[in-house]
Amino acid sequence: MTEDDAQAAAALRQWRERVPDAVLLDGFHALKHALRFGADVRPALAGDKAAALALAAGLAPDLSEDLDRLLVEVPPRELRELVPRIHATGVAALAARRDRRANLDALSRRPRQAPVVVLDNPRNLGNVGAVVRLAAGFGATGVVTTGDVDPWHPNAVRSGAGLHYATAVERLDLGELPDGPLYALDPEGEDIRSLTLPDDALIAFGSERHGISAELRGRADRLVSLPMRPQVSSYNLATSVAMALFHWGGPRE
Repeated sequence: MTEDDAQAAAALRQWRERVPDAVLLDGFHALKHALRFGADVRPALAGDKAAALALAAGLAPDLSEDLDRLLVEVPPRELRELVPRIHATGVAALAARRDRRANLDALSRRPRQAPVVVLDNPRNLGNVGAVVRLAAGFGATGVVTTGDVDPWHPNAVRSGAGLHYATAVERLDLGELPDGPLYALDPEGEDIRSLTLPDDALIAFGSERHGISAELRGRADRLVSLPMRPQVSSYNLATSVAMALFHWGGPRE
């Protein structure tokens, strides 16, 4: 057995030991973002390490040395046995989930400098990941989901491109929401353009089909609506979050 073969065998063994409790980083971009925001990553596998490093040289030169050290080349057939489907970049990794206590501390710390996005019983994991990606990009304090969907599900992490490590992402009951004024998006609410969303707000969005729950509506300090042309029924969840965060981050009087 060559040294490379031994390294690949050790990485595959480590993968199988860690996979029950680890977060799957599916693809180069998820791995890139996780590393940039301090994730504990190991192992990291590539069907073609040279191709992955070439990708890093063009898209993430700041991580080239780390990726050269972390990535272990394994036969593509072995990679196919470990992940549901191989990402087009031929890269997959495992990482420790962000510490829950640290996330909860970040969400509850006052005064907050940026809102917390609340997704009330979301159903689509792709939408959850897209919202996490938006929240990370806007510098939101975090994303909280209610209901039974795990916001750290592999499909959500994939859609979020690994940016779960850039913000605090947790699932909580409504009674566990952090303190702060609760602004809930609802078609009957005040036009968001007439309001200033405070930095410490909780901005809540309902499920894709049913909107906000009666319980969340009852807890809301303000109901807020997005501008929408008559006869258009709704926006995609991620689009709604983007519009609200853009309004929050816009010019202040």
